[in-house]
Amino acid sequence: MSEKKVVVFDYGFGNVRSAERAVARAGAQVEITRDYDTALNADGLLVPGVGAFAACINGLREARGDWVVGRRLAGGRPVLGICVGMQILFARGIEHGVESEGLDEWPGTVGPLRADIVPHMGWNTVDAPADSALFAGLSPEDRFYFVHSYAVHDWELPTHHAAQAPPRVTWATHGDPFVAAVENGPLWATQFHPEKSGDAGARLLTNWIETL
Repeated sequence: MSEKKVVVFDYGFGNVRSAERAVARAGAQVEITRDYDTALNADGLLVPGVGAFAACINGLREARGDWVVGRRLAGGRPVLGICVGMQILFARGIEHGVESEGLDEWPGTVGPLRADIVPHMGWNTVDAPADSALFAGLSPEDRFYFVHSYAVHDWELPTHHAAQAPPRVTWATHGDPFVAAVENGPLWATQFHPEKSGDAGARLLTNWIETL
């Protein structure tokens, strides 16, 4: 099997070097770029994200990353969003009372964590579906590294559909439960940072790469 090519999309709001190193360790050829043709033609596209929802979505649009993501998904080409790179895939984000429009690949709102301690920073377990491909080979005791103050608390897209495979939604709990990962056709995402999650994160990235 030939080595898979992954592009880490560089739009100014992500730990692109950490993502590059982690994807390379997981067995893929990786390039950091915002070149449209390169991003469109790669086997997989990784969209990182750190900071505020509004700043990330505006930066992605300025780099025409919204167009790249949309074109890839329209063609069934895999995309992986990480942290705020996951959040901006939802319809909207609300921070400090200000609402921003996301990519609307999934309905739902990113809002403040409902917990006594914010931000949620550190290691946490997740509750993944039994048939998850992203978490294959991982156990319920495995922990992943989170750092965030906002999350999606309500999954609004139906998880059953007669004509297509249902989304697989993984949850974590910090205060109230929130969406920790999603597998939905070619579009996958994690709220945590797999590139900072040690062996468990490396296995997760390998699982994604093996589906490309």
